[in-house]
Amino acid sequence: MKLGLLTAPFPEMPLGEVADWASSEGFESLEIACWPVSAGPARRYAGTSHIDVAAISVGQGREIVGQLAAKGLTVSALGYYPNPLHPDAGHRETVLDHLRKVIAAAGAMGVGLVNTFCGGDAAQDVDANWKQAEKVWPDVIAYARDHGVRLAFENCPMIFSRDEWPGGHNIAYSPEVWRRILDVWKGEVGMNFDPSHLVWQMIDQGRFIREFGAHMFHVHAKDLMIDRDGLYERGIMSAGMGWQIPRMPGLGEVDWSGFFSGLYRAGYDGPVIIEHEDRRFEGTDEAVKRGFLLARDVLRPFVK
Repeated sequence: MKLGLLTAPFPEMPLGEVADWASSEGFESLEIACWPVSAGPARRYAGTSHIDVAAISVGQGREIVGQLAAKGLTVSALGYYPNPLHPDAGHRETVLDHLRKVIAAAGAMGVGLVNTFCGGDAAQDVDANWKQAEKVWPDVIAYARDHGVRLAFENCPMIFSRDEWPGGHNIAYSPEVWRRILDVWKGEVGMNFDPSHLVWQMIDQGRFIREFGAHMFHVHAKDLMIDRDGLYERGIMSAGMGWQIPRMPGLGEVDWSGFFSGLYRAGYDGPVIIEHEDRRFEGTDEAVKRGFLLARDVLRPFVK
């Protein structure tokens, strides 16, 4: 295993500087955030562009990988997390177009994995969304195959605010849907596993890893705390809004010993990438770094 971080919380810091700091602090891998280069507001912890995938050549891509290797860092994946099943056709095609550029860049760099979301229309049920997924994804998966790249969907429901209620913006969150994904696209689509999303859904972590561990291409390390007062006020019908609180590993309710025990038993030996969404450690680059270092110290004993 290699312990690393997702670069998204450093939107203003050049990739080289992120790499210098990560390497100096003992991290071994980076998942590089690759949203479109643009100005204006973006979703929290989204919108960071550490590689302009629309303008990268094979030579430039290999140069980036070589520079990171010289610092002792691998690239675990390129990361871009939009909503490929967005109900607006124009928006959907815009994000799919950029996703193809991310895939092409990963191929040019020799990076074999792109992390993303399956997507979802919050106003539709899972079955209706699945029908759309069967229409949208085959061409994208074929495009990835042609570039020597596999796709990893994160198991995040993407429901944090009222505009994502009631169905969320990503249907690849439950065992039921994951069985469908693997039945149709096994080997070409795998999981980017984040244990924090199991906590508030009351999905058994150990059982989940036993069933899907062999299909985990990539792992995110993020913790989650349930605000019991928020849950009391809003109830489970609020789908986590107001009571699912992302935390740095070690500050929430994920069983990290059980997490790593399950991964090792499943044969997972890939990257473990810290995903930072903890409001207690943001606002400045120094605060973000402090959060990453806290997580590093919690996880390092398990990552060998």
